[in-house]
Amino acid sequence: MPTEQVGDYEVEYAGVRLIGGDEWVAQVAIFGHSTNPMHRNPVFPVQRVLPDQTFADEKAAEEGARQAAHDMLEKQAARH
Repeated sequence: MPTEQVGDYEVEYAGVRLIGGDEWVAQVAIFGHSTNPMHRNPVFPVQRVLPDQTFADEKAAEEGARQAAHDMLEKQAARH
């Protein structure tokens, strides 16, 4: 699962193959700051994003997940 640091957040994103099919879905987890380096603070637990969309391959699903995570963090930043 690729990991990326976005500001104070650690983002994990992945493409996950649907059971019994050739389609892929986007999955994201976002972790916030923690004072303990051995513990991550889940802000958005791992789950599927873009639920109405499937992808032809893992890389495309990963990119969709990455973009969805960035969009979520931008919306969160705009609220504050």
